[in-house]
Amino acid sequence: MRIIPAIDIIEGKCVRLSKGDYDTKKVYNENPLEVAKKFEAHGIQYLHLVDLDGAKSKHIVNHKVLEQIASKTGLKIDFGGGLKTDEDLRIAFESGAGQITGGSIAIKDPATFTDWISKYGHERIILGADAMHEKVAVSGWQEESKEELVPFIKSYQEKGIEYVICTDISKDGMLEGPSFQLYEKILRSVRAQSRTTDEGPAHKKPLKLIASGGISAFDELPKLAAIGCEGTIIGKAIYENRIGLKELENYILSA
Repeated sequence: MRIIPAIDIIEGKCVRLSKGDYDTKKVYNENPLEVAKKFEAHGIQYLHLVDLDGAKSKHIVNHKVLEQIASKTGLKIDFGGGLKTDEDLRIAFESGAGQITGGSIAIKDPATFTDWISKYGHERIILGADAMHEKVAVSGWQEESKEELVPFIKSYQEKGIEYVICTDISKDGMLEGPSFQLYEKILRSVRAQSRTTDEGPAHKKPLKLIASGGISAFDELPKLAAIGCEGTIIGKAIYENRIGLKELENYILSA
């Protein structure tokens, strides 16, 4: 299972929120590049970089931070937050993103998001399926849609999506443990569908589910791996020293 630390950006600074609430903002470091280099020094290869200003503004904002980290580390970066147009995507990829995550746009403008999957390929486009009470949330988690989470994920898998980041918003930043049951439900449902349907479109790939939200202790990681999660995003647990970078380094080396 891939270990993917998170850096959330507001005004160019490394912050964390609780349950997506901007009023709970806590600044952990004013230099995101410094944080990224520390991750890389401990054998971490991946980074989840979120433009929270972009999510609120509904267009890319902190692309300079992305560019700086991409040009000065070897981290493979997935970037999200406010990506709404082809121009936003162009800027993100040209600034060094290896993958982008689309959340709100997948609900509000599915034609554009589906076009991105076709244009850039399933390796570069991640579906951000963030939910509250198993309903998909949008606009930086400021709105809850009527879209049911599991059918939403399955519909995009049919359109060629391979990578899905799923955050249970009620868990995010709370350090109370991840939504094991939710991830089990998603993976069980997807596997059941693949067994009962015909061969389907040639581009359909096995779902790679990335768990996000609530990670609080190192011993949760093997449990997520056992469920079948392809990766896990870890944020506040690192910043609050609940999980040490040396622990993560040893986990990666033993994989």
